[in-house]
Amino acid sequence: MRPERFHRLKEVLTRRQPDLTVLMEHVHKSHNFSAILRNCDAAGVLEAHAVSPERGLDLHHGTSAGTKKWVRVRLHANVGEAVGHLHMEGFTVLAAHPAREAVDYREIDFTRPTAIMVGAELHGVSDDGLALADRQVVIPMVGMVHSLNVSVATALLLYEAMRQRRAAGMYETSRLDDARFQRTLFEWAHPTVAALCREKGMPYPELGPDGQILS
Repeated sequence: MRPERFHRLKEVLTRRQPDLTVLMEHVHKSHNFSAILRNCDAAGVLEAHAVSPERGLDLHHGTSAGTKKWVRVRLHANVGEAVGHLHMEGFTVLAAHPAREAVDYREIDFTRPTAIMVGAELHGVSDDGLALADRQVVIPMVGMVHSLNVSVATALLLYEAMRQRRAAGMYETSRLDDARFQRTLFEWAHPTVAALCREKGMPYPELGPDGQILS
């Protein structure tokens, strides 16, 4: 681990937003799933959530650009479990859905704990997902098509969240507690050693100021 690399990891982790996330409900195209994760990384999302398609899903390596190393994905058996978990964690769940009752996404306060729920490109968020969401949001459009590509729509929503949060100073200092920050930093810097420690039930070793393992 080069010192420059370690300090870059530390800088990126400092800007991660533990209370901003995306819930992907049955996003079945690997390139869309991977592109959404890339959007998450760019906007500082710490952890994403997904209800996987029945046949499973592999990340599209050309699109994800290694993002799966930096954005953890928590899988859920169904949308009810996913939304229930997010509500327990204090998130407001916003379903991206072009309905009459949906609110313009620019009117949302994204500085609050927010989970953006998106669905598969053909069918969108399911009826169950819409019923469980706290609000529905829409990206206004003036053309003939009804919606954007799911990864593009997610990017617009995340960048509005980032715009608001940057204005509020939410990227200036770490918003993770110290234990979570140090644990995640070690996993980013030394993933192989971290996996071995978890396998053996051992605590992570202490790191030096430039990311070197001290013991």
